[in-house]
Amino acid sequence: MQETQRIIFDTDMGTDVDDVLALALILSSPEVSLEGVTCVYGDVDLRARMALKLLRLHGHLPVPVTVGAREPLLGLRSVYWPGHEGVGLLEPADEKLTPDEEHAVDFIVRTVSENPGQIHLVAVGPLTNVALAFLKEPRLPKQLAHLTIMAGAARGASDLHLPYVEHNVKCDPEAAHVVLSSGAPTTLVPLDVTTKVKITQDGVDRVRAGGTAFHEAVGRQVELYPRFAEQGYTFLHDPLAVGALVSPELLSMRELMVNVELEGRHAAGATLFRTLAEGEFLGARVALGVQAEAFEELFLSRLESARTGVGSPA
Repeated sequence: MQETQRIIFDTDMGTDVDDVLALALILSSPEVSLEGVTCVYGDVDLRARMALKLLRLHGHLPVPVTVGAREPLLGLRSVYWPGHEGVGLLEPADEKLTPDEEHAVDFIVRTVSENPGQIHLVAVGPLTNVALAFLKEPRLPKQLAHLTIMAGAARGASDLHLPYVEHNVKCDPEAAHVVLSSGAPTTLVPLDVTTKVKITQDGVDRVRAGGTAFHEAVGRQVELYPRFAEQGYTFLHDPLAVGALVSPELLSMRELMVNVELEGRHAAGATLFRTLAEGEFLGARVALGVQAEAFEELFLSRLESARTGVGSPA
């Protein structure tokens, strides 16, 4: 029987609905135990209220929720803020939902340091919190059980339609460089595979069939996400990173060197992948393929059958 994996979930919840869906998958998966949620980038207080609201609706309390870095590591880039964050989820009364006082970076450092080899860090936003934690405590990368990241784009021959630079790296390339050169045991789930898995209206209907206020909130967040409203589906970017923990056999992996381009008019923030040279050891396990239908079914079946501590929606 697989041992339960203790995880910290580092998130920029709200910019894309996939963070909400990733948290929902975590809460629906017996393979993982949520030790805390750390919020990064932009209005981290709003992101924290979203996480707290979802945890409350699920009945999954108390879980520490902390706020971290608001700006990129070097402050060289403006924060991207679409402005739809929290719409349809947060209400005026939710202003009273307040995160823990401990800074997210301090929470990561303390939790990992006190539990060496036991904490899996799942990072699905810009990597600023993780980079700051690694810079504050240089022993931290080796103390992690594992680091799983949703970021980057390999852009193979069949994926040349993808952007040069993926959002999480684009927001803070310097932080991504710090993290990916740290030597932490890392799994990287890039756009090449996350754009192979998606949720449609049929999937949303299955989530809602769970019948609780939590299921209704998650379904509504998907429907209100502007990209879903425009095209009738959205990609399961961040949930697939969680999938790398709960069902790794659905992903095909390869050990590769990953470098982050920090300069260039077109390519700043691009992730460059190559095979490891003899003697190199600072690579990452990179997901290059996914059993898309199997993962989508795993994701939906987990969410629709998830048990919560909250009753049916009013």
